[in-house]
Amino acid sequence: MDKTFNPQNIEQARYQDWESKGYFEASGTGSPYCILLPPPNVTGSLHMGHAFQHTIMDALTRYHRMKGDNTLWQAGTDHAGIATQMVVERQLAADGKTRHDLGREAFVEKIWEWKEHSGGTITSQMRRLGDSCDWNREAFTMDEDLSKAVTEVFVKLHEEGLIYRGKRLVNWDPVLHTAVSDLEVLNEEENGHMWHMRYPLADGSGELIVATTRPETMLGDTAVAVNPEDERYQAFIGKEIKLPITGRLIPVVADEHADPEFGTGCVKVTPAHDFNDYEIGKRHNLPMINIFTADAKLNDEAPEHLRGLDRFDAREKIVAELDAAGVLVKVVDHKLKVPRGDRTGAVIEPYLTDQWYVKVEPLAKPAIEAVENGDIKFVPENWSKTYFQWMYNIQDWCISRQLWWGHRIPAWYDSDGNVYVGRTEEEVRSKHSLSADIALTQDNDVLDTWFSSALWPFATMGWPEKTPELETFVPSSVLVTGFDIIFFWVARMIMMTMKFTGKIPFKEVYITGLIRDEQGNKMSKSKGNVLDPIDLIDGIDLDSLVNKRTAGMMQPQLAEKISKRTRKQFPEGIAAHGTDPLRFTFLAMASTSRDINFDMGRVEGYRNFCNKLWNASRFVLMNTEDQDTGKQGGEMELSLADQWIWAKFQNAVKDFEQAVSEYRFDIAAQTVYEFTWNQFCDWYLELTKPVLNSDTSSEAQKRGTRHTLVNVLENLLRLLHPFMPFITEEIWQRVAPLTDVSDVNSIMVQAFPIIEDSKQNNKALQDVEWLKTFIVGIRNIRGEMDISPNKPVPVLLRNASEEDQRRVKTCHSFLSTLAKLEQVTVLASGEAAPASAAALVGEMEVLIPMAGLIDKEAELARISKALDKISKDYARTEGKLSNESFVGKAPADVIEKEKAKLQEFKMQMDKLKEQHDSISAL
Repeated sequence: MDKTFNPQNIEQARYQDWESKGYFEASGTGSPYCILLPPPNVTGSLHMGHAFQHTIMDALTRYHRMKGDNTLWQAGTDHAGIATQMVVERQLAADGKTRHDLGREAFVEKIWEWKEHSGGTITSQMRRLGDSCDWNREAFTMDEDLSKAVTEVFVKLHEEGLIYRGKRLVNWDPVLHTAVSDLEVLNEEENGHMWHMRYPLADGSGELIVATTRPETMLGDTAVAVNPEDERYQAFIGKEIKLPITGRLIPVVADEHADPEFGTGCVKVTPAHDFNDYEIGKRHNLPMINIFTADAKLNDEAPEHLRGLDRFDAREKIVAELDAAGVLVKVVDHKLKVPRGDRTGAVIEPYLTDQWYVKVEPLAKPAIEAVENGDIKFVPENWSKTYFQWMYNIQDWCISRQLWWGHRIPAWYDSDGNVYVGRTEEEVRSKHSLSADIALTQDNDVLDTWFSSALWPFATMGWPEKTPELETFVPSSVLVTGFDIIFFWVARMIMMTMKFTGKIPFKEVYITGLIRDEQGNKMSKSKGNVLDPIDLIDGIDLDSLVNKRTAGMMQPQLAEKISKRTRKQFPEGIAAHGTDPLRFTFLAMASTSRDINFDMGRVEGYRNFCNKLWNASRFVLMNTEDQDTGKQGGEMELSLADQWIWAKFQNAVKDFEQAVSEYRFDIAAQTVYEFTWNQFCDWYLELTKPVLNSDTSSEAQKRGTRHTLVNVLENLLRLLHPFMPFITEEIWQRVAPLTDVSDVNSIMVQAFPIIEDSKQNNKALQDVEWLKTFIVGIRNIRGEMDISPNKPVPVLLRNASEEDQRRVKTCHSFLSTLAKLEQVTVLASGEAAPASAAALVGEMEVLIPMAGLIDKEAELARISKALDKISKDYARTEGKLSNESFVGKAPADVIEKEKAKLQEFKMQMDKLKEQHDSISAL
């Protein structure tokens, strides 16, 4: 093995080897275990959220593959209707063209060309992360077989009356000219205004004052609502108002939506341009007047002099007219939530259009029951409440989008506007006896991307055909996803899968937390705190990182701010860490928390963990390669340390498996980290030296220790493999030939370590824990008294029980070598001891006589000098934190660092004082 661990030299070659040999494919034997990859957008690239969830999915996949399960990780990408169309439209715009210049068919061909050449970025990045998906089964939501499933579902739902076409209010993006889902709308607080207007009663008997943040929509008002319990307005209910500017008469209606405590208690009702008003309009049978065109300009419903104006230009003119007419009471500043399209940044308009809908209530009932009765479980369980909250208040689903890229709706229209739904035009003509001379035009809309992804659990398995995969892998075992798409994807997959297969789509839904930056802020380009997982793997220099974070920013001031922040945070860029440390970091942070603050320091720490494992493996190989490790038989005698490490390993496997079964990857990571670093590397390797390096050890004893060294390491590598696949494979290839393993093709296809009753040895566990406490006690005394670690020391034992004395004899070689003991004397009961430093091992006192070992006065002088220096540092830091000017101006992170320093100085002072007292008492 190389002297140092260099992940860049091994990772990609190892992955290509795994993939080329078909190790990612389901074995066909064992209990089925399946994970569905939430299909990332074909336009996307790997971000921290992806990397986090993919690491969890891959760890589960590798674990169950090693457990002998028939394991499938079903991969694939989503066609991402809006995002993909925008990418290609931008390319056309650079050449001065639009999609309309090409026409629909040529434009869609252009998108397929883009997908072929540029749509594989994220899948190549997934390979860098070590994702062991079955790439032979990689699916794309626009593939022919998946498209067939989409059409089949649409037709069947329509035949049952569960899909219909209707005019309703939708989120409308006036730039894209399409309806969008709630997930594609960003509601952010912005500074705005509230306009208060007088609405005069038609009979001249008074007026009502209404307040609005969108005065331009008053052209579409069809009522004013007041609360039926509001005594101020009882006399107005049923009267009519003469709407300013238009002169239309509109009624005053009583509706509970009007809040007497908000504003004036009077609400203008614009059913065609507000979701709450839409519901009021339905309750009171109000007209729904759409005043906007598809690009949010005033249409012919507006007075002639305002037609064609953009909605915000129209706002200025309308406000001016209201003011001139004396009906504008006041304008006040007001913070409000503004809905903007996540792709365009345009203000989303509630817009009344004809769209296709799924009637979801009949589909929701069995989906609710599946979670209520425990067939599907959420982890953590509290997310089921979020699921129920939405499902019990579910609304019909708008599934049509005004795009060209996507699954075109299988509906055709004749010249009279009659609509026919079928799988093909030929089927429609045959089914409805339409002759060839009747012209039919297919619906121009495509289906919402979420419609096709809702079919993911069964469409990827070959439905509507009856395939072996459909039988074996539906339901899948677990879905790993984020809480933000419980509504949009998880719930819809449950509804659709149960409807069309009669089975649940998955047994468990593991909801992960959201990866935030170290300060707990959401990662976003505008904040300049986004981390690219590939940069953490490969490293990136500072200038490249700055350019990456500021690329495409139109605001120079923001770009400069982000540049300064990045240069301060990463003065030397980001070092290369490799994939395994990043994966282990994600898993070690995968708690049940909703938010996870990503800590770069932990990536560095787990890079050191990899180095520790690498160096420990080199030690094992140096002591076992070209040596007799018991593979060919021969007598073996296991030392106490050998028996102990096997027992500790059994406990580690048990705890690891328990944690993984509960999706507590943080606990599993801590378990395997603690065993590897503290038990195997720090203790066991040291405990092998008295056996391997002693002339008095028999060949059977040495063979037993070598056998234990390589076989525990080989088992440990298998335990670690699901979390850290690359380094474990690289080391395993060198270690496995020395062990009992017969098939050395790859660690991936080895069995996961099993718990062996014969190796669970409580006596060895207790004896070595006693030994460790003894050795640590001796080492602590040496440190406190500044005694050289290589100087042999005599030891006296007070209150030593028979069991203690047995252990002293049993562990004699370990104590002599690792604690550097000159001799051990057991004091009789009541026997006096000379001035000594002491440590406790249970009830037994371990005493080291100080005579001749230290210069008492010199030690006290040394400690006093160190104490004086640290006391000054403490006083200086304490003064800083007591300075109101410093505390008021310094950044929070600087203050926290000073507090941490103060705490560290306090601990050092206490320790030195304790040492001073101990030596003074000698």
